[in-house]
Amino acid sequence: MGNTNPVSKCVVIQLPQIKNPSGNITPISSNMEIPFKIKRVYYLYDVPGGETRGGHAHKELYQLLVAASGSFDVILDDCKETKTITLNRPNYGLLIVPGIWRELVNFSSGSVSLVVVSLLYDEVDYIRNYKDFLKYKNEI
Repeated sequence: MGNTNPVSKCVVIQLPQIKNPSGNITPISSNMEIPFKIKRVYYLYDVPGGETRGGHAHKELYQLLVAASGSFDVILDDCKETKTITLNRPNYGLLIVPGIWRELVNFSSGSVSLVVVSLLYDEVDYIRNYKDFLKYKNEI
């Protein structure tokens, strides 16, 4: 269960980079570059300046966030520690474990956030209210 995971388990992973004069490639494979089986991939783009994405936690889902283009910050919170990670290179991804509140902020113009996840969409896995998150983490 993810409610005891600390922020320290969320780590930046250097992904493989195959360099080529005509353009680089970064492959992502289940259980190889990332420690989970990929069930879904989506991306965020055209985020207006000043907007925040995320603002939730997951009970079971693992996530890898990659700045496929541009940059953005990810604020991670486990109720005891908060950490901000800047993503700005397409061959680095942030692994977010279950039980961590996340907010994506400071999107640069034209940025694209690629998100690779361990589960199909299931609303039951989401914690969308911070007070409910505190209860989940046994903080209130």
